[in-house]
Amino acid sequence: MKQSLISLAAASALMLASSFSFAHSDEYLDTQKTPNGGQQRMAGAYHFELVVAKDSKEARDNPVVVYVTDHANAKIPTVGAGGTATILAGKQKASVKLVPDGDNRLKGVGKYASTPDMKVVVSITLSGKPAEQARFTPLAAPSVAANDGHTDHKH
Repeated sequence: MKQSLISLAAASALMLASSFSFAHSDEYLDTQKTPNGGQQRMAGAYHFELVVAKDSKEARDNPVVVYVTDHANAKIPTVGAGGTATILAGKQKASVKLVPDGDNRLKGVGKYASTPDMKVVVSITLSGKPAEQARFTPLAAPSVAANDGHTDHKH
């Protein structure tokens, strides 16, 4: 009897812990409408939504904004946070310092052109937490996940 209770308690704890660790693939996230019109990626226990200028044909100073939420899309405060966005667009590279700018947002300005091949690596350190990183292709055509978009979607 004691052994069954211990096993049941261990199984329950494992199920509870796994319910907090969602795993959304990039393909799945690309099928989801984002609150701010950017591209969303997983970064550890968080979602980062990257918003960049979409119409800058020439490299010029453009905004870079990252919104931070949890896996249930609840806003995560960015007070005391900091980060960088490294942008590769065409043959140019820009490093943008990100600073808190509102509830769950970090913002910076960098010199880049809006190209379909743009790649961005975002690294953010929230107050008292280890740095989290995500990779984006914000202007690439969204990939279409097989079937209903839930192929790699795990809760």
